[in-house]
Amino acid sequence: MTTQTILQKPSQRMSRISQYLALTKPRVTQLAVFCAVIGMFLASESLPDWYVVIAATVGIWLLAGAAFAVNCLVEREIDARMARTARRPMAQGEISPMETMVFSAVIGGAGMWILYALVNPLTMWLTFVTFVGYAVIYTMILKPATPQNIVIGGLSGAMPPALGWAAVANEVPMQAWLLVMIIFVWTPPHFWALAMYRRDDYAKSGLPMLPVTHGMQFTGLNVWLYSIALAATTLLPFAVKMSGLIYLASAVVLNAVFLWHGWRIHRHYSDIVARRAFAWSIIYLSLLFAALLVDHYIKF
Repeated sequence: MTTQTILQKPSQRMSRISQYLALTKPRVTQLAVFCAVIGMFLASESLPDWYVVIAATVGIWLLAGAAFAVNCLVEREIDARMARTARRPMAQGEISPMETMVFSAVIGGAGMWILYALVNPLTMWLTFVTFVGYAVIYTMILKPATPQNIVIGGLSGAMPPALGWAAVANEVPMQAWLLVMIIFVWTPPHFWALAMYRRDDYAKSGLPMLPVTHGMQFTGLNVWLYSIALAATTLLPFAVKMSGLIYLASAVVLNAVFLWHGWRIHRHYSDIVARRAFAWSIIYLSLLFAALLVDHYIKF
């Protein structure tokens, strides 16, 4: 923060703090960190070291926030053209590019130090690679270049469980990559549901999002096909005996609802259907990973 910010009244300072906090996209960060924490618990047969869990959570949160701040910086002009994002601080010019760069560097650097010094170097490097993948490869290169941006760039957003697993186990085994694969396959139907009911926004933005470049019918078909692929992918933890019947039953029920939403987008589209599908996709992922955690400690 600048000296001017420090000298402001408390209410003004809180407003300024909330603007910096908004740069980190807290809601998205929370889901990512939640998945990372699940990875931490699944990496240990017993309860993991709480010191490591807390340090890793803070470090991953800070680096994720830094990546989202860079995203806001790069896309500030695009955000200003979209109703969904026009109120972001960078889009409104409330925070300067230099302030955003400094903010991202400070919290990102702090996150890297915490992960290296208090967790392990593997977690730091994996999280840093994820930062580069999202902030640079996805945001700067893929997103403006191809309608498959969310598919190709989805690996960065899918990495949190592997980061959490690495924090506790100092390795990333096959089981961790299965969790990454689940989020990777979940991302396209999740994001395309949003892009479909926000298609006019994305048309204004100039970004080559699938509903804009290939039409609603093609996007709806892809949502349905990815929903089927997701249902199959989520059965893999049970297939490899990573999880038991609690997770299997939960996955079957959650997938039934997800598939229903995907089918309605494909065959009976409306903006309300897409909104509900998008909202459910967030609940779905949270409940699916929570079921993995419960199953991990209560075996049937």
